Amino acid sequence: MKDKEQTEERYRELTKGELQIMNILWEKRHATVNDVREAMPEPRPAYNTVLTFLRILSEKAYVGHEAKGRFYVYHPLVQKGEYTRAFLKEVKERLFDGSAKSLLSFFVAEEN
Repeated sequence: MKDKEQTEERYRELTKGELQIMNILWEKRHATVNDVREAMPEPRPAYNTVLTFLRILSEKAYVGHEAKGRFYVYHPLVQKGEYTRAFLKEVKERLFDGSAKSLLSFFVAEEN
């Protein structure tokens, strides 16, 4: 059980920028720094900024990479559904006292 708690703990660590990059990697499955940068909306961050984010995601074990010639090709190590489940579980616990019904009611009310 401790391993599962540690795994779920790391899911809370994604920043807005990290999540933006993860969404690109989840969609593309494999990408270079330039591929990720090109998929980002204008104004695009600098190459080094994207590289820094990818290095951080690598350190957090969200992203792996392989050398392909002069470039690294990055790929997600965590699936989107896996991250989403852990994130929503955390939201449910922290904001809705563990009640899935309250969480769902909130989303339904906000949708309207």
